[in-house]
Amino acid sequence: MRDEPIRQESFLIPGYQDHTLREKFHHLIWRIIKPFSDRPYLKMKYRVIRGLWPDLDNPKTFGEKVQYRKLYDRNPLYATLVDKADAKAWIDERLGAPYAVPAYWIGTDLSTVDWSKVELPAVVKPTHASAQGRFLYNQADIDALIAENPVPGWLKLDHAHYNREWAYSMVRPQVVIEKMLSVNGGVPWDYRFFTFNGRVFCIQMDMRIDGKGYSCFYTRDWQKMGFYDADYLPLYPGDVPRPARYEEMLSIAERLGEGIDFVRVDLYASDDWVHVGELTLYPGGGFENYQPAEYDRILGEQWVLKPKA
Repeated sequence: MRDEPIRQESFLIPGYQDHTLREKFHHLIWRIIKPFSDRPYLKMKYRVIRGLWPDLDNPKTFGEKVQYRKLYDRNPLYATLVDKADAKAWIDERLGAPYAVPAYWIGTDLSTVDWSKVELPAVVKPTHASAQGRFLYNQADIDALIAENPVPGWLKLDHAHYNREWAYSMVRPQVVIEKMLSVNGGVPWDYRFFTFNGRVFCIQMDMRIDGKGYSCFYTRDWQKMGFYDADYLPLYPGDVPRPARYEEMLSIAERLGEGIDFVRVDLYASDDWVHVGELTLYPGGGFENYQPAEYDRILGEQWVLKPKA
């Protein structure tokens, strides 16, 4: 049971993907270059979004290294990490405790859901894609989900082709209904731990404040950093208090990132608990517009790439 009333909020954080005209223009270009093989496709997509050609032979920036991973890193573990369903068991096994957000149902056909076993509010989303999903607060939301049934469209989403993110080619598309976490009656902040070979370098926070979305970065020792992704959310102008369970969060991220040259560990936390939301191998597809731009290189310097397979 929940002690506080739950505010009904949008699935996407306010302000995310507000660049409508530019997005439409980009999608037109993606359709034109769709037949390209991976390397020229990624070079062209990077050039269109970032305004410069990536160095895919000797990558230095974080964005370039994400593209390099797409092309050359074929670690079979990645298929488990990017699968929002399979990753849950891997996370709990590695941590030795139930830190993954609990799932009520995983499947491909909403008609097979036993709704008596789904505690509201809940979250429904594809296991193999980002920026897609719904919050279910009441029976009306369930009825609308069943009537509109976005599942067939979700199952067709293909990051392996759209962003050439190899790991998704190994994932079986499904949908998960999972517990909705709440802090102070609303959606918890998203703490994204950039973890390089088992050591956290920085933490990105995505926040909902007074109906608006913000983002900012902090160092491992909780000092605010002076950069943000200008194509994502506005920079939060204030200071963010260090989370009450920060040391536990740091330990979780570093244990999950051990032996992996880079993984972003996305956590949610309150004063009483910490949960792992998901693991991210290709943040933003590697197309983030970090400002000041020097931070793209600073992040890239933390990432020691594995040699080509």
